[in-house]
Amino acid sequence: PQYGLVFDAGSTHTALYIYRWPTDKENGTGIVSQVEACTVSGPGISSYADKPAEAGASLKPCLDKARKIVPAEQQRATPTYLGATAGMRLLREQNSTKAEQVLAEVAKAIGQYPVDFRGARILTGNEEGSFGWITVNYLLETLIKFSFAEKWEQPRDTEVLGALDLGGASTQITFQPGVAIEDKNTSIFFRLYGTNYSLYTHSYLCYGQTQALKRLLAALPQDSQTPQQISHPCYPKGYQENVSTADLYDSPCVHAPSTPSPAQNLTVTGTGDPTACGTAIEKLFNFSCGANRTCGFNGVYQPPVRGQFFAFAGFYYTFHFLNLTSQQSLSNVMSTVQTFCKKNWTELVDTFPQEKKYLHTYCSVAIYILTLLLEGYKFDDHTWSSIHFRQQAANTDIGWTLGFMLNFTNMIPSEALEHVKGHQPSLWAGAVSFIVLAMV
Repeated sequence: PQYGLVFDAGSTHTALYIYRWPTDKENGTGIVSQVEACTVSGPGISSYADKPAEAGASLKPCLDKARKIVPAEQQRATPTYLGATAGMRLLREQNSTKAEQVLAEVAKAIGQYPVDFRGARILTGNEEGSFGWITVNYLLETLIKFSFAEKWEQPRDTEVLGALDLGGASTQITFQPGVAIEDKNTSIFFRLYGTNYSLYTHSYLCYGQTQALKRLLAALPQDSQTPQQISHPCYPKGYQENVSTADLYDSPCVHAPSTPSPAQNLTVTGTGDPTACGTAIEKLFNFSCGANRTCGFNGVYQPPVRGQFFAFAGFYYTFHFLNLTSQQSLSNVMSTVQTFCKKNWTELVDTFPQEKKYLHTYCSVAIYILTLLLEGYKFDDHTWSSIHFRQQAANTDIGWTLGFMLNFTNMIPSEALEHVKGHQPSLWAGAVSFIVLAMV
């Protein structure tokens, strides 16, 4: 087998995925398997803007782990990549020099290991979305599969699935629409296994869950009597935390006041009001579309959603926590979220003591996800059942990393596999018969 390593350098954390596949893809599997996923300790690499060397150092424990898994004689031939997503896209907007320094340090760290390092770079939003789409459809064998007749075949009557990704700083939607795509900026074209795919894809920067929650907090009205006090309708009643304005306004997604006051601490108190929470979250979006145009939100063109969808990453983690990943009806999902959001802080801590770190955010994120999917991406009662909340397919984590590696190692041929494996068996049989007859 051959191996490949891909670092997913997200906005909140980094993970290394170790993949393995048979050298001869015609041995009956053809599916790349995930051997291991290693989570890098600490925050995302964009957090090391002021100490870039530490970004490189943070990757070493996972690289050491990979060295124990990949056989020593194969390590130098193991393609290794680092792809950074929306956290680094934001840092590049803020300070491109610092972004380059971070990338240089992580490249330097990986370059010290005996692997075939192919580079560290920042993915575009469209790449992130479309590589996630390839991952989903490759793992579910909707692009090509190995048949009982022991040959590679295009699956008949199999629809490709759409991909919904929610990260810390951005969210992506990618699917094959049933109409011509009107805005070429949202169109991406792939030729996979001899079939053409014209996909709609768009990435909304600043609409990942971490940045959305920051923007929500910054937009909440401060108490006029005591401006340092903020009531938060999405946080549970009885929950309180202190937030410094320096941390709140450290992102280009969050608009600081025009007359910035010196750094101060804000006291945020939860009120546990899901209706007010939904109203506050809706204000983060602009749902109006121009005349004669279908759109997602903020005026971005989007054709109507079509087909089945896999929703992964942040979509899965929050709904998994709320036990909502088994195809519940939309009304059931909404009532479960409402009930959870009305629980007070003491009750939540008693019920979920292991989850204390993020427990206060689950209500906000759940209502944010519902707003994004229903009002943003325009799913409805009828199409809700087409969304499948999943972390894995075929024992492999769903995300952009596998699609990225498949694409960049040229493991997806541009033509159908049976076209590139040589002559057809009947031709070989004829040739052998001819040689035998000639010899006789």
